[in-house]
Amino acid sequence: MTQSKHETERKYEAPPGGVAGLPDLTGVGPVASVTTAGPEELDAVYHDTEDLRLAGSSVTLRRRTGGPDAGWHLKLPLAGDTREEVRAPLADDLPEPLRELILSRSRGAPLRPVVRIRSTRTVRQLRDAEGRVLAEVSLDEVRAEPAAGTGRAEWAELEVELAEGAPAGLLDVVEKRLRKKGIVRADSPSKLARALRDTGSVVERARSPEVVAGSPGSYVLAYVNEQVGRLVALDPAVRRDLPDAVHRMRVVCRRLRGCLRSYRSVLDRRVTDPLRAELRWLAGELGAARDQEVLSERIGGALAELPDELVLGPVAARLRAWEVSRGGGVRSRTREALATDRYLRLLDALDALLRRPPLRAKAAGKPARTMARAVLKEYGRLAGRMDRALAQPAGRSREKDLHEARKAAKKLRYAAEVARPALGKPVARLGKRAKAVQKLLGEHQDAVVAQDALRRMAVAAHGAGESAFTWGLLHGREGAGAEARRRELPEAWRAVSDPGLRAPLEH
Repeated sequence: MTQSKHETERKYEAPPGGVAGLPDLTGVGPVASVTTAGPEELDAVYHDTEDLRLAGSSVTLRRRTGGPDAGWHLKLPLAGDTREEVRAPLADDLPEPLRELILSRSRGAPLRPVVRIRSTRTVRQLRDAEGRVLAEVSLDEVRAEPAAGTGRAEWAELEVELAEGAPAGLLDVVEKRLRKKGIVRADSPSKLARALRDTGSVVERARSPEVVAGSPGSYVLAYVNEQVGRLVALDPAVRRDLPDAVHRMRVVCRRLRGCLRSYRSVLDRRVTDPLRAELRWLAGELGAARDQEVLSERIGGALAELPDELVLGPVAARLRAWEVSRGGGVRSRTREALATDRYLRLLDALDALLRRPPLRAKAAGKPARTMARAVLKEYGRLAGRMDRALAQPAGRSREKDLHEARKAAKKLRYAAEVARPALGKPVARLGKRAKAVQKLLGEHQDAVVAQDALRRMAVAAHGAGESAFTWGLLHGREGAGAEARRRELPEAWRAVSDPGLRAPLEH
C-alpha cells in the first residue's frame, strides 16, 4: 500500500554557526510563533540503476529509517519547487508498486544501492496565530558515503518545507528574511545530487551529437525531447489512474506522431516510421480508456440536466451498469500495455532517437524554408479533406470525412507548434485557427459517438421492457448538437483558409 503527498520545499546553504545563525522568523508573513523539535537521526540508502537513470531524470528512491516517516520514499518532480512523494511501508525489498512507478525511467534495469546518507536534523516549526504548522525549517548535518568506493562527503544544509494547506507565498517571504542574513540557495537540487557529486559517484552520460543552433534539426529535436520527457513523466500518473493522465499521455503520443510525420524532411523516415507505428499502438491502448471516460461524463452530464419528469425508467442504474461493464476492462487494457516489453522498447527507441538523431540534409538548412513547407503541406492535406467533407450530403460518409478532417486539423496544429519557435506569429496564428476547427470537429465527433452509444442503450432498455423515451431524448439532443457544430464549421474553416494567413509562410 502506498501514500502520496505533494512536497514544496527550497534548499539553502547552512548559515555560519548552525542553528544559532538562523534568523528569528517570528512575524514573517502569517508566522506568529516558532517552536523547536529534534534532533532526529535519519539514515537513508538511495537506490538507482548502474547508470543512474533515476537521478538523471530528477527522481529519487530511498529506503529511510529514523524520524516519523520511516519507509520507502519515491520523489517525482513536478512544477517549480514541488515534488510528489510516494511512500510505502518499511521493508527489506523495494515494494512492487514503487518499482512500477519508476519503470518508465529505469526501463527494467536492475536497481542497487548507490549512496548512503545519514543526517542529524533539527527542526523549527513555523506556526500561525492558532498554532497550526505553516512550514518546517530543518537544519541537517549530512554525512554521505557511496555504496561502492571509499569517497565520503560532509556538509550542512537548510530546508524550508511548506505544510499542507499553507500559502505558497510564505516561501518567498521566508527566503527574503534568510537572504538578509546572507543565507543563499543551495547549488544542488537534492541531497542525492550533492552526494553523488561530492563523492565522485556521478556517471558521465553519452552526449548527443551537436546540432546547429537555429536549424530545423534543432527545433524538431527540441520538440521531440520535450514530448518524450512528458511521456515518461506521465507514466506514474497513468498507472495510478490519476485524473486526466490518460488523456494527457495520449495527446503526447499524437504530438510525437505528428511531428515525426510532418518533418520527414528533417528526420529519416526509415527510423521514424516504425516509431510512429508504435506510438499509434500506444495511443490506441490509451484511447480505449479515454474514450470511455469522455463518453461516460458526457452522457452522465446530459442526464443530470434533464428534469425529473423526463427521466422515465431505471435510466441512472442502466447507465451505471454500462459504465462498470466497460470501464474496468479498458483500464486494465491500459495498465497491461504499460507492463509490456513492447512499451519499454518504445521508450528505449525514443531515447535512442534523441541520442543518435537520424538527421537528413535539410536538418541543417534554413528553418524559414524547410519548416514552412512542412506546415503548408499539412495545410494542403487539411484543405483537401475539408473540401470533401463540406461537399458531402448528410449521412455516414460525411461523418467519416469530418472525422478525417479533424485528424488533419490536429496534424496541422502540431506541425505549427513545432515551427512556432522558428517562424513566430504567422505560424502561431495558423495553428490557433486550426485548433478552433479541430475543436468544432471534435465536438461533432463526440456527439456522433454519443448518439451511437445512446441508440444501443435504448435498444437494450426496450428489450428489457423498460421505457426508451429518455435515451431517445438524449439521442435527439446529441443530434441537434452535431448539426449546430456543422453549421458553425464553414465560418471557422474560412478563417483558416484565408490566403493572407498563409502568405508570410509562402515567401
